[in-house]
Amino acid sequence: MKNNILVPALVAIAAWILLPACGSNTENTTGLQAPETAQTETLAGSAKTEQDDDKGENKSKSETAGTDAKTATVNNLKAAFEGETTASAKYAAYSKKAQEEGFTQIALLFKATSASEKIHANNHRSVLEDMGETVADVKPQYTVKTTKENLTDAIAGESYEIATMYPEFLTAANTADNQLALISLNYAYRTEQRHKPLYEKALAALQNNQVGTLSAVYYVCPTCGNTYDTTPPKRCRISMTNSERFVKINAL
Repeated sequence: MKNNILVPALVAIAAWILLPACGSNTENTTGLQAPETAQTETLAGSAKTEQDDDKGENKSKSETAGTDAKTATVNNLKAAFEGETTASAKYAAYSKKAQEEGFTQIALLFKATSASEKIHANNHRSVLEDMGETVADVKPQYTVKTTKENLTDAIAGESYEIATMYPEFLTAANTADNQLALISLNYAYRTEQRHKPLYEKALAALQNNQVGTLSAVYYVCPTCGNTYDTTPPKRCRISMTNSERFVKINAL
């Protein structure tokens, strides 16, 4: 009987001792969860703020890049205008020198490329004026040497424009999304790719005493300056201009 009385009593005492402990654990658990939730929300809010900041920063960088590209395109077009104006005057002088030295075919080549470079200069000027820019007059500076040296100089100039200058200018114009600048710069870029082999061919003929084998007639596209030393196709391969409008150069 004593055992039967003690067992329920002991169970009741154990329950009384354990219940507050369990309740205490529950309260502690609940108490810890609240700050944890708040911390998560704070971290999420912080992450969102950082993302918004990043977006704002990227937008700012994009706008800055666009502004820089626009400024670069203006400066590039002015540099290209000056370069093409100088080239036109220089090649005209080279043509005169070649004629003096008796190289009529080379003189005709230089006359044709001079006309072509003038077209490029006028195209660049038109784009600048369309952008509201003032284009200053250019006073070409150059030195006329022998025809051989003049051809070497011309090849070097075209090589630079093809490999470096115009690719860089086109990249800036593309970033600025300036379609007129892209057209004008591309016309010049692709035409210079035509001029370089014409000069190389003339230099090789001069060195081999075969100038007489060079073409005695050239055709220049009035839109892009593309230059042909043979009968041109029905339309210009660069600007699609009808060849009936081409300028024929067969006399000095």
